[in-house]
Amino acid sequence: MAGAYLESGDARGTFLGHPKGLFVLFFAEMWERFSYYGMRALLIFYLVQHWMYSDSEAGVIYGAYTALVYITPVIGGYLADRYLGQRKAVAFGALLLTFGHFLMAFEGDGGGQADPAINIFWLALAFIIVGSGFLKANISVIVGQLYTRTDIRRDPAYTIFYMGINLGAALGAIIAGWLGQTYGWSYGFGAAGIGMLLGLVVFIWGKPLLVGRGEANDPQRLESKVGGIKFEWLLYILSFATVGLVWILIQYQALVGSLLGVAGAILVIYVLYTAVVKLAPEDRDRIFAAMFLIFGSILFWALFEQAGSSLNLFTDRNVDRNILGIEVPASVFQSINAIYIVLLAPIFALLWTMLARKGLEPSAPAKFGLGLIQLGAGFLVLVAGALAAGTGNLTPVLFIFLIYLLHTTGELCLSPVGLSAMNRLAPSHMASLIMGTWFFASATGNFAAGLIASAVGAEGAGPERVLEVYSTVGWVAVGVGVAVIVISPIIKKLMHLDTLGDDNVGDDLEGQSEFGEPGSAGIHPTTKP
Repeated sequence: MAGAYLESGDARGTFLGHPKGLFVLFFAEMWERFSYYGMRALLIFYLVQHWMYSDSEAGVIYGAYTALVYITPVIGGYLADRYLGQRKAVAFGALLLTFGHFLMAFEGDGGGQADPAINIFWLALAFIIVGSGFLKANISVIVGQLYTRTDIRRDPAYTIFYMGINLGAALGAIIAGWLGQTYGWSYGFGAAGIGMLLGLVVFIWGKPLLVGRGEANDPQRLESKVGGIKFEWLLYILSFATVGLVWILIQYQALVGSLLGVAGAILVIYVLYTAVVKLAPEDRDRIFAAMFLIFGSILFWALFEQAGSSLNLFTDRNVDRNILGIEVPASVFQSINAIYIVLLAPIFALLWTMLARKGLEPSAPAKFGLGLIQLGAGFLVLVAGALAAGTGNLTPVLFIFLIYLLHTTGELCLSPVGLSAMNRLAPSHMASLIMGTWFFASATGNFAAGLIASAVGAEGAGPERVLEVYSTVGWVAVGVGVAVIVISPIIKKLMHLDTLGDDNVGDDLEGQSEFGEPGSAGIHPTTKP
């Protein structure tokens, strides 16, 4: 049976060994990432150069915005799990995102923060934040639903999916970034809006290829009436109304920090309480393992996300960006990480699969440790390059390529593996909640990244301050990465991979991996109570 999965487009709906629905999600997410990263490449410059914020203020705003983008998936994931289903949640989120990105194209008269058009800017960010809440966690969950929990194609599938994310990110940073810094902000942000619209179209067109995955658990509940309004539409109306709340939050960044602290504590307590009280022992342990990985990711994203803020500004001001006689806009360098992922993701996917077949694949916690070590090494390489160039001299652009290379290999050891681990370790009825918690950790890391960027960009600080901070965080990341590797065997035991089973007994045959290994509830009893 294994050979059938390697044929292009067989009767079971597979393409190159994977369900065709994976490639629908690949292209939909590719265009969503085109819009998000196209806008992200320009945002810090837009804040500093158009709205006239200081580096420190812009860093905090940037961090609050990216944090909110990762907080809202907790709510979007809950609504999808409980009511909407992942597919409808993704479609609604894509619609909000399209509207938000097009609003970003209204830049006003360029009068700085006194320009009334700044309120449209805040509104655009609010639409993007709420839309991301419905799309981010849920589209990743649909990827997992295409596979059984024990199917060894899962990690390669998430890596392929991650490659689609970064193909869009690369194109977005290059096209939107170049348009924005060369012809005007509205051109760059407008291109991002077009990309998001294409993502929405692809997702709607590809619905049949998702073969019923991601649908609501109780369609009749959505059709019921509440106060004369269909319940499904009531959910959309209330979600649309939250745009106003987010519009306020993004303008008062201190509120975002408080929200993270309070909501984070509640979320962690709820997840742990559910694990201890309501789950079977092995499922409980798996949630503990997932929470360890979630907490470990916070440090990674706090440092990795310097790319869009402090590292972006450092590249603009302190790096020799002349390549073959052409001075490349700093925003375009945001594409390097994504390009590396497109090139390296297939290699990592093959590497993990090859090592798994030989029983040599590192555990998910060990991969996390390796990711942190490489993240820290990237900062240390940039610091070494800048110091070698000498005070007052521009850093050779080679070292920007090197820091992104190491950060990318670190990311490939952590992010797609983390996405897969969240979906694998969580019982089906907690899938989107745990995925949302994963993104909440990213939110915390992103907000911390904004605080770090703010400290780096304090008034009067020069490149020496940047290098001092980067050296410190580089060594911290390396040290924590080593510690994670040391304790990874303990975390692996909590994952109980030897007894991991599937929730859908009827999917036994579909769950067989391309290498012929069983992945069904009929082989491994499910631990779901």
